This record gives sequence, structure tokens and C-alpha cells, in this order.
Amino acid sequence: MRAEAQAHVDQIRSALALLRRFLDWDRALARLDELNARVEDQSLWNDPKLAQDVMRERRRLDEAIGATRGIEKELDDTIELIEMAEAENDSGLVDDAIASLAQLAERSEQDKVKALLAGEADANDTYVEINSGAGGTESNDWAGMLQRMYTRWAERHGMKVELIDYHAGEQAGIKSATLLVKGENAYGYAKTESGVHRLVRISPYDSSARRHTSFASVWVYPVVDDNIEIEINESELRIDTFRASGAGGQHINTTDSAVRITHLPTGIVVQSQAQRSQHKNRAEAFSQLRARLYEAELQKREAEANATNATKTDIGWGHQIRSYVLQPYQLVKDLRTGVTSTAPSDVLDGDLDRFMAAALSQRVTGEKVDVEDVD
Repeated sequence: MRAEAQAHVDQIRSALALLRRFLDWDRALARLDELNARVEDQSLWNDPKLAQDVMRERRRLDEAIGATRGIEKELDDTIELIEMAEAENDSGLVDDAIASLAQLAERSEQDKVKALLAGEADANDTYVEINSGAGGTESNDWAGMLQRMYTRWAERHGMKVELIDYHAGEQAGIKSATLLVKGENAYGYAKTESGVHRLVRISPYDSSARRHTSFASVWVYPVVDDNIEIEINESELRIDTFRASGAGGQHINTTDSAVRITHLPTGIVVQSQAQRSQHKNRAEAFSQLRARLYEAELQKREAEANATNATKTDIGWGHQIRSYVLQPYQLVKDLRTGVTSTAPSDVLDGDLDRFMAAALSQRVTGEKVDVEDVD
């Protein structure tokens, strides 16, 4: 077998071994059989939430096991095809088979990334909180671009996005916004976006066409489900109600429906104003608070683990600035990973969020995305 083909085979087998190890293969097969039996039990559907959780776990396991088996079968078939083609000295068929191996290797790497999302909350839905920094209108516009980027990226990957909290900028963009992203592994994919994001570009709001630097912060924290216990002492909370800002109907802007909760020991502040009911906004704010407290606990555990690991040199995202330098038809991305994305010549500032959604897919999932394919 050619060295090129053997390299692809070794890469695929390495990814498969990692997939099996992370799935705990024998246990995963037994668990899938157990979940299939539960789904067939009609009493399960008496509890819609429990049924949803069971179906979600079942779908996740079934997809992971099916993908692993599919790659294994395709690998065996392709190896057999290469051996037959080499025996018959059919170089064209060998080249085609090697190209198939390259595609299979890329797919196995993507499945490996999904398997690596094995953290306690990686599979959960997630909150994405965006706040503009110093810079006035320019930073507000940058924060608005980030909001559209994450929304487009999530929707493109089949996730649902709800706007929980929103404060518009005075002239453009936003001062802050909180998104609730619902989908498989939403937190696992989005969590590395936490940190400060910096944009350098020639400002469209500057009549002198000078270069401006804008900052916005992005904080990502998981939705905490019933499997994770978070204790909250209500005596340590300050709960404020106020009228929602922005566009709305007669009810939302004339009653104190918005809710803000401050956790006094940590200083964490969360708020919700998207719902018309104060009761619903209060429930959503408590959900955000539980998520923020859980994220704080995860960061504490990570800090303790890093303190005991003298060889760890990685920089936590809370201390990392992502830099975006916007030049004519070019976006230079992410100093940490070195990922650079180039827009086609017809992409203008007005379509930047569309282009950034494609670049985000490349950065987060490793997939190559053509900007023309992004709606």
C-alpha cells in the first residue's frame, strides 16, 4: 500500500480508537439497548421531560455508535479496494480510493472532536452573553456583529437561538445581549469563545476614515439541568424589578416585568426582560444564575487542576484576547490558533457577520466553509 494511503489509514484508526475509548464501547452498546427498551415502554411518555431526556441521550449514543461503525466498514471496504486495484495495476482506481480515504480521515477527525466533548456539561444548551467595551458606537456595532455571528453559526448547525436579554446601542449595534442556544453539544462547541474579542478596522462611523480598535466581551456558560445540583441561598440574593427597555407592546413597557438578580457573595448579576410575565423572567433569571454559578465552579476546578499540573502551558480563555483585523476583503482571525480566513472580493462590511459565521464554523468545528454557502 502506498505511503500516502497508509498515513490516512493510520489516522483513521487512531481516531476510531479514541472514539471507542471515549464512548466506553461495551458500556455504550449496553446503554443503548437499555434506552431502546425504555423508549418502547409506554409509561415513559407520561413524563414529557423525562422522555425528552431519554430520547436525547438515545439519539446521541445511536449517532455516535452508528458513525463509528460506518467509518470502520468504509475503511475496511476501501482498503480491500486498494489491495485489489494494486493487484491489477489499476493506478487510476488506487488514486480514487486514496482520495476516498482522505475524505474519510477528515470525517473521522470531525467525529473525534465530537467525542472529545465529554465534559460534564458539554452536551447541554448554553447561554452566550455579549457586552460591548470601551469605544462607544464602534464597540456597540462590534458587539452587534458578534451577536449576529453566533446566531447565524448556531442556526446553520441546526440549533435554536432565543434572545433572553437585549440592550440596543444608541446609534448602532448593542450594549449587551444574552442568547440561549439550544442544541446538541451547544456548550461544548461554544465554551472556548469566552473571553475578550478585539476588532481593528477602518470605522464606517468616522468621516476621516481612521482605523479604530473596538472591544467586546463574550462569556459562555451552560444551562444547568436537573442532574447537576446547585444550591442557592435566597438570603444572599438581591432581586430587582424594572420596566423592560426597547421595543415592545403595551404590557411589556408599562409594567415592571423585567427581573435582575444579584448574587451578593460572588457579585454575579443576571437579568431577563424578554418575557411578558415577571414570573417567567424571574424563572429565566434564576436559570441563568444557576448556570453562572456552575461555570464559576468549573473554572475553580480547572484552576485547581492547573495548579497541580506544572507542565500545563495553555492559556485560559478568560485571559485570552481574540483579535480580528478587518482589511479590504480579509479577516485575520484568532492569534491563539492562527486560523486565518479570507473573504471573496464581493463581501463588504454589510455582509461581515455572514462571513464571520463561516469563519466561526472553521474555528470551532474545524470544518472548511465557503462563505457563499452561509445564508
